[in-house]
Amino acid sequence: MTESINKPLVIKLGGAVLSDMDTLALLFKAIASYQQQAKREIVIVHGGGYLVDELMDKLQLATVKKNGLRVTPFEHINYISGALAGTANKLLQGQAMKLGLTAVGLSLADGGLCQVTQLSDELGAVGEAKAGEASVLSAILNANALPIISSIGITAQGQLMNVNADQAAVAVATALDAELALLSDVAGVLDADKQLISQLDQSQVDRLIEQKVITDGMIVKVQAALDAANQLGRAIEVAGWKSPEKLTQLFAGQSIGTRFLPQ
Repeated sequence: MTESINKPLVIKLGGAVLSDMDTLALLFKAIASYQQQAKREIVIVHGGGYLVDELMDKLQLATVKKNGLRVTPFEHINYISGALAGTANKLLQGQAMKLGLTAVGLSLADGGLCQVTQLSDELGAVGEAKAGEASVLSAILNANALPIISSIGITAQGQLMNVNADQAAVAVATALDAELALLSDVAGVLDADKQLISQLDQSQVDRLIEQKVITDGMIVKVQAALDAANQLGRAIEVAGWKSPEKLTQLFAGQSIGTRFLPQ
């Protein structure tokens, strides 16, 4: 990451971490331990796709995706908001509280943090988030609390919207002028010898895809990371949540995964 740790750090948690309570406990333990000795502000932004999939399955509602985005019919958005802004958010908040953190559960709409508009008619209640007003979020951080933000937004007309969690994290980081780390079940990008690549730009990624070093689902993750870096206008980190022991280094501004450089 950057040499400066004066800026807040936004951590986007991949939804799958919610299915691993042991790792989640270690993650919040690392945050609690770090915050006792350092002043850096940390914000969590999360998805929760697997919870939505489970709920849709129980309700016998079809899950359709286009270009990696979940098609969200307007008649389904109440269920999806309940899963993400409700169950997923409160599960995370509960784990954080268990570790002694003062956690505040939020959505993208709280305090006007993000301005959300409909992304396209064919996707339904899927929103695009732009940076809004961060003063309420800053006040929460000044109170030494840990904000945990779901990727549910609300339009100016009051319509609930499901926002891609990576894109939501970029909007929150932009609003706060923060660093961004995307934590998922992947520790970073590996080269042909299975060694971690410390940093990548678009041309290097294109070459690795051509060489079939980056393949299948990893292509989507890598392009999403590059898009996030370009939107934010600064390097972002992609690292794994499966190694919570390394997270203190990440909080302290060191790279533990792969840094993606903007164009």
